Amino acid sequence: MQKSYHTISTQGQTNSKRLAEFFSRHGQGLLPMVDLIEQSRLAVDELIDMAGRATIEAVLQLSAAQVAGPRTPGQRRTGLLWHGRQAGRVCLKERKLGVTKPRLREKGGGEVAIPAYEAMQENGMSQRMLDVLMRGISTRQYAEVLPEMASTCGVSKSTVSREAAEAGEAALKELMERRFAGIDLLVIYLDGMQFGEHHVISAVGVDGAGHKHVLGMQQGATENAAAVEDLLEQLVARGLDPKAKRLFVIDGAKALRAAINKVFGTQHPVQRCRNHKIRNVCDRLPEEQKDQVKAAMRASYKLEAKEGMARLRKLADWLEQESPAAASSLREGLEECFTINRLGIPPSLHRCLATTNLIESPQSGVRMRTRRVCRWRDAAMVQRWAAASFLATEKNFRRIMGWKDLWQLETILGRKVADDAATMQEVA
Repeated sequence: MQKSYHTISTQGQTNSKRLAEFFSRHGQGLLPMVDLIEQSRLAVDELIDMAGRATIEAVLQLSAAQVAGPRTPGQRRTGLLWHGRQAGRVCLKERKLGVTKPRLREKGGGEVAIPAYEAMQENGMSQRMLDVLMRGISTRQYAEVLPEMASTCGVSKSTVSREAAEAGEAALKELMERRFAGIDLLVIYLDGMQFGEHHVISAVGVDGAGHKHVLGMQQGATENAAAVEDLLEQLVARGLDPKAKRLFVIDGAKALRAAINKVFGTQHPVQRCRNHKIRNVCDRLPEEQKDQVKAAMRASYKLEAKEGMARLRKLADWLEQESPAAASSLREGLEECFTINRLGIPPSLHRCLATTNLIESPQSGVRMRTRRVCRWRDAAMVQRWAAASFLATEKNFRRIMGWKDLWQLETILGRKVADDAATMQEVA
């Protein structure tokens, strides 16, 4: 008895071609999908999940037919000609898929592109490769986290590195071209990081609502005054008003203070990181004295500026006999360690403003994302990785502790009074 149906096997390359041909002959339902891919660059991996490789090849045939018209075997054609098939690749989110695509040629001319195939060559593979590497996967182990597919074309280690470098360049450009004209920053933190033999200075700012912003970075150490000046001048060039009074929090390097004075002026208060100061002093003490001195310094920082500085000077006099280096370190920059006390900033903000912890936290995120890098080839590589890591870490930023009291800092700096005066003048 003659069967009224056809059986199509799902195994083998030949049967895949038959399925693709079947879809192309009865492909009215796929035509909207063709337009969608050509016009809006639909994510191809979603299409694969729905219909598989046969659908992709059918889409390519339908797209070719829209350009050249239907196939007409045995008949002469003018204009575009169907010229068999050839192997091709389409990009998915995390891999490349091998497909068979039709060929079109002009009569007496060269190849003609198929719109759907050209659209499928573009994807976010570079950014995806960078995201994978930011999670601590080396180029030699990328295959462990990329989905496996039977006929997926392999991606080499060099391809992964190249794609990640391209995405890193884009991240660096995004970071270094940020504008700050519309952001009212009250606090700026400056600190340095080391990547192998390379140093990078970074800046993070806090606005009046307590939101943190990665401002920029510069190749060089915090002891390099020229590098710090370059970073601050970049911020001014990108819209940061040097006349608006704000608080700077630094790790204690003299080059940082000198650069702030040169670029922004001496009217800006500077707070020394107390954690750095305690660490510098204790590193010069014998082990049995460290805990006592550390407790005394922390207790002094909670007092009013005048009383706290007096106690630390007495502590320095006591240390002078046995540890003159520790005493000298304690006296150095003593007044700047009490800047927030002297300004009368509320205690709710002391935890965030007394140390550089706020910038060291994103720096720890950068270190986590770059921990698998074994060799830093050059400064350009360092900047790419650092920029991409900072932007990835920035996505998890939250407001600072005590942000509701930042209006008091704004008033102390004279910013709120100036804004109110300007507003009244406009009304008048």
